Amino acid sequence: MILAAAAAGYMVARQLQDDSPALAAGTRLPQPRPVAGFSLQDHLGKPFGADRLRGQPSLVFFGFTHCPDVCPTTLALMAQLAREPKLAALHLVFITVDPHRDDTATLASYVQAFGPSITGVRGEDPQLEPLLQGLGAARSVQQLAGGEYSVDHSATLFFVDAQGRLAAVFTPPFSFPPLREDLIALTATKS
Repeated sequence: MILAAAAAGYMVARQLQDDSPALAAGTRLPQPRPVAGFSLQDHLGKPFGADRLRGQPSLVFFGFTHCPDVCPTTLALMAQLAREPKLAALHLVFITVDPHRDDTATLASYVQAFGPSITGVRGEDPQLEPLLQGLGAARSVQQLAGGEYSVDHSATLFFVDAQGRLAAVFTPPFSFPPLREDLIALTATKS
């Protein structure tokens, strides 16, 4: 009986063991998890669902166009990643958490200011919620005086592998060289 328990424990530990190298700037999930279905729209007005996160690896960031600091800084970093030849296959996705102010035209203008490589994505709150929950992203709307509001949100970068699974997360502060190297390693991984 003790031998059977020890063998079972060994098998469970073996299944949980991740032989892939550790990331320098992020956290690799030991078991990548599929991204649940969702239905949004890209900045060109085309449908954007979970199928658009399959076939090539993606780096996903949630933010909004009125964000004063974190969003433009992170999008500038993503634009820098887009210029890396070894990351040519990486799909860069910016999803607005402020659909009330970020209509398709506003979103298109915003992402295109960072270059042609970033796909802007939007959807109304009920459409956005499943993806936020599925990836573990946070968003909170704070009402301000005069009917204005601000939006607090996760500043995390989510790496979705070519099979459409959440495989790694990166939290700020971001440093370009280790982030670039981690993404090169992740995009080269065949799983």
